Amino acid sequence: MAVQNVTIRMSDQLYHQVEQRAGRMQRSVEEEVVAVVEDALPVLDFLLADIADELGQMVFLTDSELWHAAQTVMTAGENRRMQALVLKRQREGLSPEEEIEAEQLTMRQERVMLLRARAAALLRERGQNVSTLLESL
Repeated sequence: MAVQNVTIRMSDQLYHQVEQRAGRMQRSVEEEVVAVVEDALPVLDFLLADIADELGQMVFLTDSELWHAAQTVMTAGENRRMQALVLKRQREGLSPEEEIEAEQLTMRQERVMLLRARAAALLRERGQNVSTLLESL
């Protein structure tokens, strides 16, 4: 298998996080970056296809269902946990299990925002006044 060299630029903070994780996983920084990319690509491909399908199906929802989707938010518990993980990551780094949990919460947050935005766009196309929704997006 051919190997390609890649030079990437990242903030000091991100590099420090990768370096800490590499140490916990007993890998070099280079090996850790490769492992993270290898782990992320199949998941991202699946998630992108999954969310694209879900966003496409939203055109079949009623206005009431779209309003409900547009007002969906993460739970207070999910938000608190996400904030706690962000703070811990900045202070001392996260364990591999916490990294997974943080990634899952981030994906959930992104999914909620995409669904809300798509619902608001569809409602607007249908002539609904979505100004109150746009303030909260």
